[in-house]
Amino acid sequence: MPATAFLVDGAFFLARYRKVWGDRDPNDARTVAKTVFGMALEHLKALDRPREALYRIFFYDCPPLERTLVKPVSGDSVDFGRTGAAAFRRELHDQLRRQRKMALRLGRLSERGEWQLRRSAFQQLREGTLAWDELGDEHFEPEMRQTQVDMKIGIDIAALAYKKQVDQIILVAGDADFIPAAKLARYEGIDFILDPMWQGIAPDLHEHIDGLQSVCPRPY
Repeated sequence: MPATAFLVDGAFFLARYRKVWGDRDPNDARTVAKTVFGMALEHLKALDRPREALYRIFFYDCPPLERTLVKPVSGDSVDFGRTGAAAFRRELHDQLRRQRKMALRLGRLSERGEWQLRRSAFQQLREGTLAWDELGDEHFEPEMRQTQVDMKIGIDIAALAYKKQVDQIILVAGDADFIPAAKLARYEGIDFILDPMWQGIAPDLHEHIDGLQSVCPRPY
């Protein structure tokens, strides 16, 4: 029987979610979790595969920041573990665990307790619409990066391919970090499909996948 694995880069998915489903509340964790499951079923439908062909959904993310930091301009303290963003992430992970055929893969959030200028603020400074002496706490964000997530995606792709657990893998992602794993999967005979949720990809990326397919609404 054909089997399809559905892998989702959580950070990428959540960033695109706000653009694709602008009419939905991006902080409604239950709806977001159900959307992930719904996307997997839409892919199966588009590929003319039955629901029973869904092997498993893998969602890759990191726990929220749980530290108290001092703001760079005002000097006030902020407990990121008590912010709305942290509460949403915890609730989302809980809702994902409740979904059928869902495997939540959590990496680590690496941070050094430092602040960096937001990209939007940097652009405003370049355009002259914001002066240096007008910078406030809202123009900065904690310097953080995900670790272990790409490695977990690669390991799962390799395991699925070597163990012949599936004959098809659909990956929701937007960068080229997956290319080595995709090459391995294709070498093992896996049909590898990329879903960038209508985000553009580099032209040379097409040679490393077997298909490009987005099933979510196309944002304007």
